[in-house]
Amino acid sequence: MSDGDDESEGSDVRAIGGLLEDEYAHAILVQTSDQELSAPELSEACDASVSTIYRRIERLQEYELLEERLQLDRDGHHYSTYTARLDRIEIELEDGEFKLDIAYREENAADRFTDLFEGLR
Repeated sequence: MSDGDDESEGSDVRAIGGLLEDEYAHAILVQTSDQELSAPELSEACDASVSTIYRRIERLQEYELLEERLQLDRDGHHYSTYTARLDRIEIELEDGEFKLDIAYREENAADRFTDLFEGLR
């Protein structure tokens, strides 16, 4: 019998596998892997409604696969953009149990500060 962590890891494997299999979640990760996009931009790029995009964004954020950044425009309004945090997922079957390892992209602190500063202009 598995302990709680093993059961949780097994359910995470199924949940993340299902999420990556989802057409829109998959497309969001692909689209945001090399550029930050807003939900309306993702809606257009993924050919999905904005509400569908927001639902997938929530699910991707549950597993920390997508990062949200607040952007300020020149007239003082703000909006969110999203970028993929996923670098690599490894799933191993060892001794009758799944082992899940998610590698996230490292963000350079200097780049983050520059983004923040540019957003304030």
